[in-house]
Amino acid sequence: MCTAICYRSNASYFGRNLDLHRGYGESVVITPRKYEIKMRCREPIKSHYAMIGMACVADGFPLYYEATNEMGLSMAGLNFPENAVYHHFAKEKNNVTPFELIPLVLGQCASIGEVKALLEKVNLVNIDFSEKLPLSPLHWMISDKKCSVAVEPLKDGLKIYDDPFEVLTNNPPFEFHRTYVNHYMGLGIGRAASRFKESIPVENYSLGLGALSLPGDFSSASRFVRALFVKENSVSEHSERSNVNQFFHVLNSVAMPKGCVLADEGFEYTRYSSCCNADRGIYYYTTYDNSQIKSVNMHDLNLNQTQLYIFAVEGL
Repeated sequence: MCTAICYRSNASYFGRNLDLHRGYGESVVITPRKYEIKMRCREPIKSHYAMIGMACVADGFPLYYEATNEMGLSMAGLNFPENAVYHHFAKEKNNVTPFELIPLVLGQCASIGEVKALLEKVNLVNIDFSEKLPLSPLHWMISDKKCSVAVEPLKDGLKIYDDPFEVLTNNPPFEFHRTYVNHYMGLGIGRAASRFKESIPVENYSLGLGALSLPGDFSSASRFVRALFVKENSVSEHSERSNVNQFFHVLNSVAMPKGCVLADEGFEYTRYSSCCNADRGIYYYTTYDNSQIKSVNMHDLNLNQTQLYIFAVEGL
């Protein structure tokens, strides 16, 4: 269970809540331009855009949960069980494993237009990273400095949807969320407007009644609507501090406290929240046990290196 958003003020910000029952040794990872990205079904990528994000590094490969490249393109993978379908190798396609998709896209693309052109030829191949790290069923949100798309690997192929909401959660598929949002078009930040005849005695006895019926549960459909409502009505002072603080407040509105959502493996909770200033390459994050916002700026480092930069995250 996760929530990803893109928030636009005087800069573009992209990030997510990661909601899981356990961690895999995640770190903030910068992949420099010349770090060789080994691929399973094609030649390694030896030169590419630099990127920063949260990842588990296994056998030298950055398994990114989400990341942003130096051109301001961002991408996050979110859980998509029972809907994600990966396929067999196809000779006429660019065969890519799902765990390679984020470094491939961010390594080679600078805009949503380039992303769409690249993904038209991609076939997501059903190859596990390893016996201990099988594939996760995922779909993805991708944003540049102007717009966002949702990408879903369905039975009949890889689907790319324009995402005007600039929000993504989990099941059901994106087309359901697009329709479900219509149920809440009457929400507002002001007073509730009565639809009764004038003789019916009703009044706004409290602030916030305009948003009555805004869903408050932790289901993916409800989080989609709540994140959209809060994000679209957010106000900041157009400073970096204000924008970043507001971003984390939006994510907090859909965060999961430990003990409220029970999965088969245990309680799912928001292990970390992230926010990247996509214009400046600054990655911010908080963790469940430490709400202090910490940051790493990719441009403070030599991005022409051939080795990963790995920054440990306490508690993950």
